[in-house]
Amino acid sequence: MFEVISLKPVDYDTLPSRNILCVDMQSFFASVEAVSRGLDPVETPLAVLGDKKRNGSVILAASPALKKKYSIKTADRFYQIPDDPEIKLVEARMGLYVRISLEITKLFNKYVPLNAIHVYSIDESWIKLDGTERLFGDKWIVSRMIKKDLLENYGLNCSMALGPNMFLSKVAMDNEGKKRGLVEWKYQDVEDKLWPLPLKKCWGIGSQLSRHFIEMGVKTVGDLAHLPLEYLENKFGVMGTQLYYHAWGVDLSTVEGHYLDERKNLGRGITLYSDYKNIGKIKTVIFELAEEVGKRARSRSLTGKTISLGLIYSKEELESGFHRQKSLDIYTNLTSDIYETAVILFNEYYRGQAVRKVRVSLGNFSNKANLQLNIFNNKADEIKLMKTKDDLQDKYGYQALYYGRSLKPGSIKKRIKSTIGGHKA
Repeated sequence: MFEVISLKPVDYDTLPSRNILCVDMQSFFASVEAVSRGLDPVETPLAVLGDKKRNGSVILAASPALKKKYSIKTADRFYQIPDDPEIKLVEARMGLYVRISLEITKLFNKYVPLNAIHVYSIDESWIKLDGTERLFGDKWIVSRMIKKDLLENYGLNCSMALGPNMFLSKVAMDNEGKKRGLVEWKYQDVEDKLWPLPLKKCWGIGSQLSRHFIEMGVKTVGDLAHLPLEYLENKFGVMGTQLYYHAWGVDLSTVEGHYLDERKNLGRGITLYSDYKNIGKIKTVIFELAEEVGKRARSRSLTGKTISLGLIYSKEELESGFHRQKSLDIYTNLTSDIYETAVILFNEYYRGQAVRKVRVSLGNFSNKANLQLNIFNNKADEIKLMKTKDDLQDKYGYQALYYGRSLKPGSIKKRIKSTIGGHKA
């Protein structure tokens, strides 16, 4: 069906070879909860739940002992946990996890500057170690120092992997670092270590895409590497190019210090309790997220002109979702502007799939002095109304004054105000 590539399409000697360390905190939520209770995070069977009152609540984190002894893993359901007094059941405390995550980033900052740290998620980061040799020693010494520091200061274990780029260090961490603690994959390891991996174990290839390739007879990363680049580009566009070069261990992206910086972007997302397919309900969620983002921007005297909308679909859908953005000609922090722009994106890219997660954000900031009013649609009254509403909510709580839309089916207003990332703070 395809012409098999017999020669390497890349010359590894010409590619950048950096010292990139990928760090993943082991069972982060469960470990933090165990340590906070004076328990061993490795030996204690512990489950972190979104809501102990809901039998179908998702297990947000399972400790290593819970996984090993009871075969209960993250993303299982509450009702699957055996009724055993040895198992500790706790509700998520997202505020605590965020605080510890920020402390861990500060710990990394002891060894490298902030622009050498890329925070990928609350429990995972990339660290560029180039240049640390004179202060601390080579990459192996620094990696072990960081691992020891995390254990001694926070009682937390981590998995680590070194690589010449972000992609290889991440895949190495996922597939070998979690078993051995600290490993390194080089370009020379691509054929022996990367290519034998099943597609579903390669970072960047989701379950739906993996199934699609398997139906074509493409089962491993090595199989993918030997598909023609032209075929992948024609079928998947830019993503096809990335898939091809990742399969050869090539990644030219750089660690750019993507730590949290609200001056660049303010966003709010929510994981829904059930799949939403009703357009009215989805738009209600988008509206309430737009209002939350607008209020946060107004409280910081920020105005932006780029609005983003992200939807993650149900696991049952073939596609994973989309993330799109649109820039306005004006700077704004008004709920109506954010919502209306997000709806334009929604109408353009949504095709009726079941939605599980929604995110709205505002970026490309200026200061409030640059808030621009369209002379043909003067929004002075709306600005006054937003200020009044924000002041009343700050003084008396979010229920003091809110939009009638939040009474409609699908509203997640209460969850937005009482959760972080959709879970209890």
